[in-house]
Amino acid sequence: MEEKIKSEFSKLSALFLELQSLAPVIRQAAETCIRRLRAGNKLIFCGNGGSAADAQHLAAEMIGRYKLERAALPAIALTADTSVLTAVANDYGYALTFRRQIDGLGAEGDVLFAMSTSGNSPNVVEAVVSAKEKGIFTVGLTGNNGGRLATLADIAIQVPAQAANTIQELHIAVGHVICDLIESETCHEQSALS
Repeated sequence: MEEKIKSEFSKLSALFLELQSLAPVIRQAAETCIRRLRAGNKLIFCGNGGSAADAQHLAAEMIGRYKLERAALPAIALTADTSVLTAVANDYGYALTFRRQIDGLGAEGDVLFAMSTSGNSPNVVEAVVSAKEKGIFTVGLTGNNGGRLATLADIAIQVPAQAANTIQELHIAVGHVICDLIESETCHEQSALS
């Protein structure tokens, strides 16, 4: 059993190192978020299952704090309001659960982080379609294959994995790096204003 544990961590460690090749697109996503937040816009996150948990986790890092004390940053996870999710799913179908929220809450200049391990989750794809119609910048977090999300999003961050659990582990690492970059810039600005 211990050999299996060691083997799993060894494989996962190699994949984390491969994330370094995504530095240019991760930097682009972070810089876009920083610009849009400075302009008064917000970050929006969505995903299903484990990706829903990641969406809420990353929104919480922005509203609360990641590592540094700073003002709250505007962020929302479209996965958190069960009344909205169940009403929309019941009345319009599950594929529109995030789109209806983008239609009602999204504004031009916002940034949407659309998370799907396959890249083909219908409700995540619909959210991106709606976001693009509204002038919302879209960041797709997906797996190696990318799916539809990779072709629809303004930036596609395709992590080097195919298993859903591994993709999610890599997504949260990427999300944390983006949170760190955003927070470093915003804290620097807040210190300069003090």
